Amino acid sequence: MGLTRQYLRYEPAALFGLVASARARLAFVALRGERGRYVAVPGCEHVFVWDTRKGEKVLILKGLKQEVSCLCPSPDGLHLAVGYEDGSIRVFNLLSGEATITFNGHKAAVTALQYDHLGGRLVSGSKDTEVIVWDVINESGLYRLKGHKDVITQVLFLKEKNLLVTCAKDTLVKWWDLDTQHCFKTLVGHRAEVWGMALLSEEKRLITGSADSELRVWDLTYIQEVKDPDEPESKKSKGSSSPRAEENTEEDETLELDEHPEERIIKCSKVGSIMREGRDRVVTLGTDRMGKFLACHGTDAVLEVFSILSEEEVQKKLEKKMKKARKKAKQNSEEEPEKSVELSLQEEIQRVTNVKASSKIKSFDLILSPKGELKMVLLLQNNVIELYNLDLSAQVPQAVRASRITIGGHRSDVRTLAFSSDNIAILSAAAESVKIWNRATLQCIRTMECEYALCSLFVPGDRQVIIGTKTGKLQLYDLASGSLIETLDAHDGAVWSIALSPDQHGFVTGGADKCVKFWEFELVKDESSVQKRLSMKHVRILQLDEDVLCVRYSPNQKLLAVSLLDCTVKVFYVDTLKFFLSLYGHKLPVLCMDICYDGTLIATGSADRNVKIWGLDFGDCHRSLFAHDDSVMYLQFVPKSHLFFTAGKDSKIKQWDADKFEHIQTLEGHHQEVWCLALSPNGDYVVSASHDKSLRLWERTREPLILEEEREMQREVEYEESVAKEEQPVVAGERQGETGLAGKKTIETIKAAERIMEAIELYREEMAKLKEHNAICKAAGKEVPFPVNPILRAYGNITPSAYVLEVFKKVKSSELEESLLVLPFSYVPDLLRLFNEYIQLGSDVELLCRALLFLLKIHFGQITSNQMLVTVIENLKKTTISRVSEARDVLGFNMAGLQFLKREIEAKDEVTFFADATERFEEKKRKRKKKEKMVLALL
Repeated sequence: MGLTRQYLRYEPAALFGLVASARARLAFVALRGERGRYVAVPGCEHVFVWDTRKGEKVLILKGLKQEVSCLCPSPDGLHLAVGYEDGSIRVFNLLSGEATITFNGHKAAVTALQYDHLGGRLVSGSKDTEVIVWDVINESGLYRLKGHKDVITQVLFLKEKNLLVTCAKDTLVKWWDLDTQHCFKTLVGHRAEVWGMALLSEEKRLITGSADSELRVWDLTYIQEVKDPDEPESKKSKGSSSPRAEENTEEDETLELDEHPEERIIKCSKVGSIMREGRDRVVTLGTDRMGKFLACHGTDAVLEVFSILSEEEVQKKLEKKMKKARKKAKQNSEEEPEKSVELSLQEEIQRVTNVKASSKIKSFDLILSPKGELKMVLLLQNNVIELYNLDLSAQVPQAVRASRITIGGHRSDVRTLAFSSDNIAILSAAAESVKIWNRATLQCIRTMECEYALCSLFVPGDRQVIIGTKTGKLQLYDLASGSLIETLDAHDGAVWSIALSPDQHGFVTGGADKCVKFWEFELVKDESSVQKRLSMKHVRILQLDEDVLCVRYSPNQKLLAVSLLDCTVKVFYVDTLKFFLSLYGHKLPVLCMDICYDGTLIATGSADRNVKIWGLDFGDCHRSLFAHDDSVMYLQFVPKSHLFFTAGKDSKIKQWDADKFEHIQTLEGHHQEVWCLALSPNGDYVVSASHDKSLRLWERTREPLILEEEREMQREVEYEESVAKEEQPVVAGERQGETGLAGKKTIETIKAAERIMEAIELYREEMAKLKEHNAICKAAGKEVPFPVNPILRAYGNITPSAYVLEVFKKVKSSELEESLLVLPFSYVPDLLRLFNEYIQLGSDVELLCRALLFLLKIHFGQITSNQMLVTVIENLKKTTISRVSEARDVLGFNMAGLQFLKREIEAKDEVTFFADATERFEEKKRKRKKKEKMVLALL
């Protein structure tokens, strides 16, 4: 095999320029013992935790490749559950910043997450229309609930009852009994998608937000039924759903039962509606943690805040109203209207204020501070986080903006990037501002206001920058002062492209007015100061028949390539502006191009998704490459090489070899269209900008990249993705319908099953060897040394059966069932015998019982029909019952001990508390007596 050309790998170095992604909801998190100060926001595949007081990023919870689609903090404030685009969920520890648990169950993006009030269970809803309940403590999935027909938008646990409420874009609100894992009620009072819901008034009221300006309010009544004392605890009957016929019917929706009365009947009746001011759909609807305030917003910039009266406040108001009614009745000499006085829904849920943000709101979170102030944090569409405080003690509460996090990024998409000649500074420009970043620290060192920027360059010397705008202007900025020095009307249309001349004396611009203009730098006398300042002088013009999209100089400055709207690239001589070559072949306009360092090749990238490599001697097309799955937006050669990078609307950046016409590597990281990129003059860094509002820096490493290995890795990734898309295995005895297993088949579960199989194979081999060895020893009549397996030696000379247990324990708790599901039955008999051995020793009883019961469930038919396993099952029955009883006894004893300690501590605290109170009372008494004596003395 001949030598293959080696390339150097580019690796992701940093993500910057992003305050928050608008994809998922943001949430207040408790950090360093403080609530209401720190806020967790999605940042592409990561989660950023911002300090709203200082405007600083204090923590980054690093993700893998997929974009964050959902966030939910745990009730204790120590953990944050994060849902991703691929359906995975990771639970992060906020103290360490590490991901402690990973759940894989959904086939599409996670759209809703909610913890129960203790934080022991987590429920997730997804785009795949399914709801999964996870056990956070055991790190495993409990069950999957199927029933909705569209994307799940919200999931809520009920504190008092073991119930779950879910709503989706299929217009339904479903009630699930988690004891029996079935849907016992469906609310159909909505004509369009249900976008959000919240439980109010100690879970006695449900409020839902749909596609109109109406917030529907439902009263919930839980009726406890008297149970038959002879009926066993576990026996529960299924309920059938009772759909509503009309949206506005006020009659109660009562659960109809089949045969036996269920433990609970939910009476759900619509009590009315709260009208929002916004006319469009509800985007986010939520309450604060105390349930005192409700807020919602639509697709506009207004957050509407409502206060919910507590039962005491409702009672007080009712009494006040009653008093008024009695007084009025007395005046009119009527009977007392006891029954007719009721509070309207608008009086119980009162509008507090509207908060007008500076841009469209994407999500919000509320928290009631101990001072009685309502804090509202808003995530806006334009890469901004705003914090508002609402003083509730004021007569007319008005929201005051307390802080605004903006410095970390642009308000709109970055359309142009440039590197300084010393590789240190990066320029990024968008529709409203130009920012200069320090590449080493990634800090924004200058922000200057500009018009809609389309192209840019650093002036030689790196002290000034030039921006070409959509309105046809050229803007010259001084970096030291951060001020605009000069603005020139360069073109009648947008300035699409700008290129510095190789002699660095001037530059060329191409615009939508069908002109290419040549400019030179000159020093002019400044009126305000004695020193001269830099200016731009228009020297020549080249008139063309079509709009100019891109211009590039050849390195020797003899040729100028111009890309036109008619899908061709015209090459002209710079000195005479005479026509030299026409490069035609693209089906759509060429949006970007570049000429290599020696002037032999020109590469053009087009909206037809192809990149063509041409020779500049005769204009012949060397090769056409299908580069991206969408338009090629930017192309640039690596300095002093024939390698080049392309950026596409398919969110990928690719590196190519223009000599061998080979794809070298793909830089994956952006989640939406990549608009532009820039290479540093030394070729060590690539910076890119995308529609996901992020800027990414890529660094050239010293690690060689071999194409064959890269292709092999690509094939492996494709295989892993295909495994995840395969049909899930059918579980024997599993009821097909509303419920299912929580997990899903992934490459990790297959690898775990393979490891178990390998361990059992090793166990079988070692047992056979041991048998053979014993026979040899018997025949020889003396002890012959037994060769130890190197794997077992690595584990500290453990026995083969102990090795199987070690491998089994290393399977993630959340992947256990799925791993056992793909395990062939031929390995199960050995596994059952080993389980018997382990349980007798009393090791990992809980884990082994869980695996044992699952294996019995899925292989019940084969196990019961196998005569060889009868004794094994009998032995397992005895050992598991005795060991589980022992474990329960130990657990019960420990629980009783903890309860006793708790009572002791409480008793101790009560004594000290009352002692304190007595002392304070005595102190007050002494002070009062002293005061009285002084008053008497004065008198």
